[in-house]
Amino acid sequence: MTMAGLIKATGGRGMFLVAALSATLLAACSSNESSVLRQPGALDAYSAEQVFDLGEQQLNENRLDDAAFFFGEIERLYPYSSWARRGLIMQAFAYHRARDYENSRSAAQRYVDFYPTDEDAAYAQYLLALSYYDQIDDIGRDQGVTFRALQELRRVIELYPDSEYATAAVQKFDLAFDHLAGKEMEVGRYYLSRGNFTAAISRFRVVVEDFQTTTYTPEALMRLVEAYMALGLTDEARSAAAILGHNYQSTPFYADAYALLTGRGLSPEASGDNWLVAIYRQVVRGEWM
Repeated sequence: MTMAGLIKATGGRGMFLVAALSATLLAACSSNESSVLRQPGALDAYSAEQVFDLGEQQLNENRLDDAAFFFGEIERLYPYSSWARRGLIMQAFAYHRARDYENSRSAAQRYVDFYPTDEDAAYAQYLLALSYYDQIDDIGRDQGVTFRALQELRRVIELYPDSEYATAAVQKFDLAFDHLAGKEMEVGRYYLSRGNFTAAISRFRVVVEDFQTTTYTPEALMRLVEAYMALGLTDEARSAAAILGHNYQSTPFYADAYALLTGRGLSPEASGDNWLVAIYRQVVRGEWM
C-alpha cells in the first residue's frame, strides 16, 4: 500500500501513523549507518569535521554510545587537530550523559592533562568533578566518592575561579560537604540510640569541629548535650548548649537542649576546661562560626 493509501485507509489517524513509521525508518537507517561506520577502517576516508558531525548527529538522536565513539575516533584519526580537542571534550560530555562516569572521567582527565589552558579546560575539570558528584548516593553508602567529588570541585574553584563553572562548583561543594556531615550524624545517632555515648560523642564532635558550616551543626550540638548529660559530664553539656544558644538560639535544637538542662537545674554556660569551652571562646571572639 502506498503512503496515500495508508492515510486514506486509516482516516484521521493516518498522518500520525505515517509520522511514526517515518521516524522508525529514519531511526533504523541511522542505527544501521552507525553500525557500518563503526567497523574498522570505515571512517578512514572521512575528514575530521565529517566525523565530528557524525558524533553530533548521534548525540542529537540520543545515541550516546555511538556519539562517544565517533568523537573519540577524531582523536585517533587526527590526533593533533583542533577537531581532536573538540571531539575529546564532546566525548566526555556524551559519556556523562550516558552515565558512563568512568569513561567520562577518563576523557575529561585527558583533556585537562593535554589542554590545561584551553578555553574548555574549566568545563573538562567540571565534568571530571561531576563524574564523582553525580554518583553520590544516599547518606548510608560509602563516602569515598564524596571525598573525591570534593577534591575535584575544589580544583575547579581554585584553578578556574573566573569561569562560569566556579559558581556551580561552589554550590555543589557545599552540598557534598553537607553530605559528609550527614554521614557522621547518622552514625552518631545510631550510637546514641544504643547508649554508646562515647562513640556518639566522637561523631558529633567531628561535625562541630570539621563541618561547622553545614546544616547539621545545631543538631550535633544538641546531641552532645544529650550524650554528655547521659554520662554525667555536666560541664561539657552546658558548654555545648552555650555554643548552641550563641549561634542557633532560634532553632528547636536549642529549645530541646535548654529544656534538658533546666530540667536538671542547670543552665547553658561555658563551664570547666574542655574542648567545647575553647570553641565557645572562639565563638565569642567571632573566630568560629
